[in-house]
Amino acid sequence: MAHRWDPDRYLTYADERGRPFVELLARVGATEPAHVVDLGCGPGNLTALLAQRWPGAEVRGLDSSPEMVERARAEHPGIRFDVGDVREWRPDRPVDVLVSNATLQWVPGHLGLLSALVDAVAPGGWLAVQVPANFDEPSHTIRAELAATPPYVEHTRDVAVPASHDPATYLDALARLGCEVDAWETTYLHVLRGEDPVFTWVSGTGARPTLQALPADLRGEFEREFRARLRAAYPERDGRVVLPFRRVFVVAHR
Repeated sequence: MAHRWDPDRYLTYADERGRPFVELLARVGATEPAHVVDLGCGPGNLTALLAQRWPGAEVRGLDSSPEMVERARAEHPGIRFDVGDVREWRPDRPVDVLVSNATLQWVPGHLGLLSALVDAVAPGGWLAVQVPANFDEPSHTIRAELAATPPYVEHTRDVAVPASHDPATYLDALARLGCEVDAWETTYLHVLRGEDPVFTWVSGTGARPTLQALPADLRGEFEREFRARLRAAYPERDGRVVLPFRRVFVVAHR
């Protein structure tokens, strides 16, 4: 079963999700690029930052989710957005800045895709990638453990799950492709508020395929147990919940 993304749920923590994009972009040294592409553009709110930074560039966004692209087109009519698969995407001309923010973790074996991405970048151009790297945290391990138990496992054993590598792995792979590489990692401490905020966060991203794979008569019980376990793992203190979130950044200059 293919899962469907919900732009509204995804944008609940838009500021927190957008901060890594801004910090990734700060390390891109392009001055006057002509062609800029955002692979995995989501609802387009961050793609718009590319257009703001480089107003003279042609900026495009690509995402596999029709729901996300529909929202992006409605909110940002001055930018071209297309539905497409990052694994099959090939530009019609070399790209000066190619950005992929919180997308490649959904592509199994994505290290093998890096060669094609570098080939899409013009000589002297830039490839900027950010991926989550918090998959050993309770927000992910609790989902995996619960989904592996009956009666849920019958429906969840083949769902999409995100995965990524450490900065050194990306640095080595891109250096072997002839790029100058800047790679690092940051662990954010997101301060969240509201009812079950960690569940709200993960249900819009990493846990969404699992939740959508469950039939309605099982999803409610799964969510109740998932919420309870997340509350125990991320206790509320003085009205706030702290969610540690490790992310990996890579900027490659061709």
